[in-house]
Amino acid sequence: MRRAQTKPFALCVDNADYKASLIPGKVYRVLPDPRAAKDDLVRVVDESGEDYLYHKDHFVFVDFPPAVKKHILSLQGAA
Repeated sequence: MRRAQTKPFALCVDNADYKASLIPGKVYRVLPDPRAAKDDLVRVVDESGEDYLYHKDHFVFVDFPPAVKKHILSLQGAA
């Protein structure tokens, strides 16, 4: 049984086929999508400002201390 992604942020490590949508080294906010996770997909808010599904292999999933998390979310207008 696959586990749903539980970390709130995804660090892009591969933008193959998505050069305009994902920037390697950039942290993206993960939006919960248990249905997509069953297919190894993750929903992130990409460079378009919209949320899209990408294969999990494009990312390393991370979490941050509360103060850092709050700051990142405020930068993205999601706080």
